Amino acid sequence: MSSETSETASAPPFVVPADDAPTQAVVLAGGQGSRLRPYTDDRPKPMVEIPGTGTPIIGHQLSWLAAEGVTDAVVSCGHLAEVLQEWLESQWDALPLNVTTVVEHEPLGRGGGLKHAARHLPRPDAPWYATNGDIWTRFSLREMAAFHTERDATATLALARPRIPWGAVETDPLGRITEFVESPPSPFQINAGVYVFSAAFTALLPDRGDHERTTFPRLARERRLAGFPLPQGAYWRAIDTAKDLAEAAKELAHRER
Repeated sequence: MSSETSETASAPPFVVPADDAPTQAVVLAGGQGSRLRPYTDDRPKPMVEIPGTGTPIIGHQLSWLAAEGVTDAVVSCGHLAEVLQEWLESQWDALPLNVTTVVEHEPLGRGGGLKHAARHLPRPDAPWYATNGDIWTRFSLREMAAFHTERDATATLALARPRIPWGAVETDPLGRITEFVESPPSPFQINAGVYVFSAAFTALLPDRGDHERTTFPRLARERRLAGFPLPQGAYWRAIDTAKDLAEAAKELAHRER
């Protein structure tokens, strides 16, 4: 997944935030974060702090989910799970929502891990959100839930249009260079790692394996998979490398000025 700040895609049609938006979520926090070493030598990736904030990535995520009406979150742990669990316990009285942790003791694949966590949601017959543990973003989940409901989707993916990390060259029809563009938005939208799932989605996940190679393609063929372009002005970044941490801190400081 690209880790550059997202340029917004074409804005989706305006939707009224849903009154029945999900109030439960899964946070996938089991990745090893090998590209973030040495930061991840002694902690899982979601426990890496955004410089200048004093708060790990997952702390920002839980605050965002709570602000969007989520009351219960299941955090799926794996690599150095005890570090994340100890931090959550130390923050217990200050956490803005109820948090349960589950540990993936053996590799289940992305789909199997998601299913394992979803089975611990407090309301199995209700819709739910999910987010990757390395995503730092801010946009209206309630609007995304309404978009999901209006399209009668089984699953809805948030879509980002990240910036290309290289300069681009534009040419005219005769091949003459007309302009240099620094880090232009990608012409393609990508999976932004934030989801809305209907209650029935859990049963469609594999017990082991990758849902992005099985469940998602099946739903796409059946026209039950929707894509929600991030709204105008939404912030999105995947924290994959040390450069991403530095850029996130810089962007946060700029936004606070």
